[in-house]
Amino acid sequence: MMLPHSALLSNSLPTRVPAFGVHPIIISRSKSSERAASSVKRSQQRVSGEVRQEFGDRCQMTSFVHAARGGDQSVLAEEEEAFQTIKSPMLKVFPGQAHPLGVSEVESGTNFAIFSENATSVTLCLGIQRGVNDKPDQGMVELSLDPQVNKTGDIWHICVEDLPRNNVLYGYRVDGSGDWHHGHRFDTRNILLDPYAKLVEGRRIFADANNKMSKFFATYDFDCVPFDWGENYKLPNIPEKDLVIYEMNVRAFTADESSRLDPEIRGSYLGVIEKIPHLLELGINAVELLPVFEFDEMEFQRCPNPRDHMINTWGYSTINFFAPMSRYASNGGGPLNASREFKEMVKALHNAGIEVILDVVYNHTNEADDENPYTTSFRGIDNKVYYMIDLNNNGQLLNFSGCGNTLNCNHPVVMELILDSLRHWVVEYHVDGFRFDLASVLCRGIDGSPLSAPPLVKAIAKDSILSRCKIIAEPWDCGGLYLVGKFPNWDRWAEWNGKYRDDVRRFIKGDTGMKGGFATRIAGSADLYRVNKRKPCHGINFVIAHDGFTLYDLVSYNFKHNDNNGEGGNDGSNDNFSWNCGFEGRSEFSISYFWTSARYSDS
Repeated sequence: MMLPHSALLSNSLPTRVPAFGVHPIIISRSKSSERAASSVKRSQQRVSGEVRQEFGDRCQMTSFVHAARGGDQSVLAEEEEAFQTIKSPMLKVFPGQAHPLGVSEVESGTNFAIFSENATSVTLCLGIQRGVNDKPDQGMVELSLDPQVNKTGDIWHICVEDLPRNNVLYGYRVDGSGDWHHGHRFDTRNILLDPYAKLVEGRRIFADANNKMSKFFATYDFDCVPFDWGENYKLPNIPEKDLVIYEMNVRAFTADESSRLDPEIRGSYLGVIEKIPHLLELGINAVELLPVFEFDEMEFQRCPNPRDHMINTWGYSTINFFAPMSRYASNGGGPLNASREFKEMVKALHNAGIEVILDVVYNHTNEADDENPYTTSFRGIDNKVYYMIDLNNNGQLLNFSGCGNTLNCNHPVVMELILDSLRHWVVEYHVDGFRFDLASVLCRGIDGSPLSAPPLVKAIAKDSILSRCKIIAEPWDCGGLYLVGKFPNWDRWAEWNGKYRDDVRRFIKGDTGMKGGFATRIAGSADLYRVNKRKPCHGINFVIAHDGFTLYDLVSYNFKHNDNNGEGGNDGSNDNFSWNCGFEGRSEFSISYFWTSARYSDS
């Protein structure tokens, strides 16, 4: 008699459950397939949007449905069937161990460990991927963990013997209280991404319209050959006072054919390597990469909304804090190649004397709000722990990020996750520093109130592994916590100097009374950074960045014109301190007018 794939591990002895089947064959919904299905003994439990399978003899038929919600409207996005043969041998499982979190190789097999304080049940889902377009949640083995055996404290764990050393995709179903008023958002329909996954498999091609509903799964490769950094490799170690930083989006930097790169490497980590001579010609010595953690560029297309035609190019919508963006690999190479090519990029930049700083987003995730949730990981694992919750307002998500949720950064578990993530990027990928998006969120307590000595900010400043890194704060958030010149620093933190940006713009456009402010900014903003013996290099000076107007916009428009993104002009700042040079809109003369004004401005 075969056990169902959702097998409860009820004691500490090794337990055997059915192992993986062969590669699924996708078939159409024809009468012949229906007749074949009718001859198969199977049991199915349908839940909204998906089917959970139990197996009778050797075969199963699975119907998998993607459903997207827009308001009260349910939209059927995709439906298909798979036929899979299950064959021996059985899987042998052990209780496992609580640490390290994530997936690891141990003497008795492959260990899986995940934190959830408020879960009442956790199920590990395992699948094999043999092709790029596999949908592994069809026919995944599901191992239900016994809290009496597979739980230590708040960490659930299991060890599986004789799993393949690569090409395994995994995730979790997590259940618990349905009480939204107390901040819980458990939903077993979703197979959730491991927060500690080091590699993430999803669609392979950036913005691939044929796979916009693609799911994301954790994966691993224990056979991966260690990267060769080279005998003469060394870190640039550029002093903060000498940094000249170039802000770069990896994909946008070379994606256009004007880059004159081979199509296979346009918009990739390898594409950056090809343009190092250009970067050196600019005179820069550091690149600050817009988010390169795994994100879903097609998140807006999963449900009807005003932006459902948009592609998220920048990446400020993190799915996982450890895995490099897999679709920045060359030629659709996938997560393992993305990891290797990221290291090749860092090595090449370092050999050219250029440091690598990552723009990191630890203030929110991709999972949005309660109106249009996109549950991929943290929300379904333990929403009450991972996000700031307003328990005085029916357990609603607090939103200091402007993106629907706010990561609960100073909760001990979340704080350790962030520190582990930062250390991983330093140890594994040799990056030189981090720019923290909306860093004022890191200065809020679990109830959202500002903290004068936030534990996470201090821990980052004092961490030994991070001690060589530049740490840069964007010292504001969308909740009004503006900390320019006042960001808690422990003699380590630098800041984006928003006052430099504003005063220089106002001086150039000719606003009255700006000579003193302009001089103060050019001279190092002593009014901001002399406090506590801080130095001018603790202020990162800039005039334009990815937020707000580009330089071209700055001399073309007096007002924002965000007309094409479905936001109705409600997004973005109204205070851009721009000047249209006499004509509202783009003009070939705008830039020359701008530089003329810059030369002769005398307010």
